[in-house]
Amino acid sequence: MSENGTIKVRLPDGSELEAARGATLIEIAENIGPRLAKAAYAAEIDGRVVDLSRRLDADAEIRILTERDPETLQVYRHSTAHLMAQAVQRLWPDTKVTIGPVIEDGFFYDFERDQPFTPEDFPAIEAEMDKIVMEDHAIEREEISRDRALALFREMGEPYKVEIIQDLPEDQPLTLYRQGEWVDLCRGPHVPRTGKLGTFKLLTTAGAYWRGDEKNRMLTRIYGTAFFKRGELEEHLARIEEAKRRDHRKLGKELDLYSFHPNAPASPYFHPKGAWIYNRLQRFMRELYADGWPHDEIVTPQIYDVELWHISGHYENYKENMFFTGADDREMAVKPMNCPASTYVYAAQKRSYRDLPLRYADFGRLHRYEKSGVVTGLFRVRTFVQDDAHIFCRPDQIQDEVTSLIRLVQYVMEDVFGFQVSIDLSLRGDKRIGSDEVWDVSEDALRQALLANGLEFREAAGEGAFYGPKIDFQVTDAIGRKWQLSTIQCDFNMPERFGLHYTTPEGTEARPVVIHRAILGSIERFMGILVEHYAGAFPAWLAPEQVRIVPVSDAFNEYAGTVEEHLRNAGLRAHVDERREGVGYKIRDAEMQKVPYMVVLGGKEIGSSKVSVRSHAEGELGQMDLDHFVSRLRDEAEPPAPRTLAPTT
Repeated sequence: MSENGTIKVRLPDGSELEAARGATLIEIAENIGPRLAKAAYAAEIDGRVVDLSRRLDADAEIRILTERDPETLQVYRHSTAHLMAQAVQRLWPDTKVTIGPVIEDGFFYDFERDQPFTPEDFPAIEAEMDKIVMEDHAIEREEISRDRALALFREMGEPYKVEIIQDLPEDQPLTLYRQGEWVDLCRGPHVPRTGKLGTFKLLTTAGAYWRGDEKNRMLTRIYGTAFFKRGELEEHLARIEEAKRRDHRKLGKELDLYSFHPNAPASPYFHPKGAWIYNRLQRFMRELYADGWPHDEIVTPQIYDVELWHISGHYENYKENMFFTGADDREMAVKPMNCPASTYVYAAQKRSYRDLPLRYADFGRLHRYEKSGVVTGLFRVRTFVQDDAHIFCRPDQIQDEVTSLIRLVQYVMEDVFGFQVSIDLSLRGDKRIGSDEVWDVSEDALRQALLANGLEFREAAGEGAFYGPKIDFQVTDAIGRKWQLSTIQCDFNMPERFGLHYTTPEGTEARPVVIHRAILGSIERFMGILVEHYAGAFPAWLAPEQVRIVPVSDAFNEYAGTVEEHLRNAGLRAHVDERREGVGYKIRDAEMQKVPYMVVLGGKEIGSSKVSVRSHAEGELGQMDLDHFVSRLRDEAEPPAPRTLAPTT
């Protein structure tokens, strides 16, 4: 800082300018240029996003944030959440507000109201939001003491805000944001004026317990989204409509794949066709274990004495997500994860450095207590199977093992299922076991494996598991949505806690390292994602029914049976539709059921060894020799081969 009361401001291009001490960021933006000031929504000081009204009292590196900066959209959406809450309380003054965070692709706000909100209320709310935008209120940040904040929100009749304040540390700074007559407790930041907002849409409502606790009152959650440009909003709304069309809960019922019943909450019943796909996914992974990515499969118990979960750390760190029971006067727990069980297989005999790596795959069924408010179709259930594996190796083998697993993920997700993949390196959070030194080694091991393979990745602080860091693979589906699926986790803690060791070449004992990994993750969740990714139209290798044979009349049923037998003898899944329905109805039904191929048989085909073929994906293919059709379908009846990456051993 200069002695004459000015400060130095460093800009993203490396240039510097002087500003008066105490200048606001919007004033600095105006000094840089009026166009920048007009386009500004917020700013960044030394990497932290703040309001444009924030004053600078010391030298700093700043960035003025406009539509072009990815951080700006979160600020814009957060401010739009406040805009919605203000409109709601204008229209229904007795409504109580709780929290209104930004989420991926939008925002929500939770309200308490005797009569829950419904989508029929949205036009009135949106009209009031438009009015507040036109009023162009300044959005003002105010620091406030704890006592004043409590008094204010008690006077306003906002009990949830009072509870939030009471639960905060007494020394935590508190801030309010005001716009017109409306005020909220909030950390911010926000755009400078309501007039900067305007391109938004309210989407849906849902019930939500206060703080996610079923013992608390049920609130109404209103979801919305906002974009800078009308075209971006319209594209997003089109994606939402496409997602509704692909909803796996809807398609699962239409295609007779699975169902749910209150007698087993959040636990799916898989019907024959759904069970076929479910089992085919597991068999696909087992085939990879037998060819190219060798693993030995193990089977482990379902229920364990809680002492095991104390040793593993799950009891202290995961208890609220576990199911408990009792037997023989012992407290027992149903396993939520397979990892501790694999240690007992490892420890069942003495191990040498020559034995490693040991790769144990486990398709054990898992049970986790998920609150009723968060379960969603197959995406979040209480019972599921993972394509789990735990690899026990020496520290010098970590990089080779992780490299092999990365190639496995790329083959499965990119080559087989057609997803685009991005990578996060998820690092330690506050809730963890083990020393910082162990975490340093674990994190660096995964980081070096990614770097050695020339892969781009994002470091995600605080996203690691409680027992170790992990590589998380985000996949993008056919309509642009991201899902976190595959994971590779490096764990030095579990071998220590379970007392595992191996004999070194020198005859001493050393600890192995455990690499946890799942490729598909939960089979249930992955299947739900696939239903939506493919819009129910599974590729031939994964479709429970590959060919629907449609005779145009009963006179051709015998030939249809011959064709069916020929296809089945070739290992293909074919079915003759002999129902007493018109041929048009049968064709439409095969299309609705998204069967990959349909064979229509009439007078032109009988006795000619030909079939008339229709592809669900490509439409009419015309007549072809039956053997040619069989050859074509058999080529599609196996998962695609790797395009670029060979498996490693």
